[in-house]
Amino acid sequence: MRTTITIDDEVTKELMQTTGEKSITAAIRMALRDYLAGLRKQKLMALRGQVQIEDTWQQLRQLDTAP
Repeated sequence: MRTTITIDDEVTKELMQTTGEKSITAAIRMALRDYLAGLRKQKLMALRGQVQIEDTWQQLRQLDTAP
């Protein structure tokens, strides 16, 4: 998808230096992906302590290795 946006030159320069990308497009793509990944992590961390998980890996391992 093509989108036209106006971004301050200093911001794009800093973004390209920080990411090490050669093009503005690649730098913005990387920044957006990292930003979205951070949001997903925050959502998962918000669930911390609210989800009960039974630790049954040993039983599952026995089932996997049973003849």
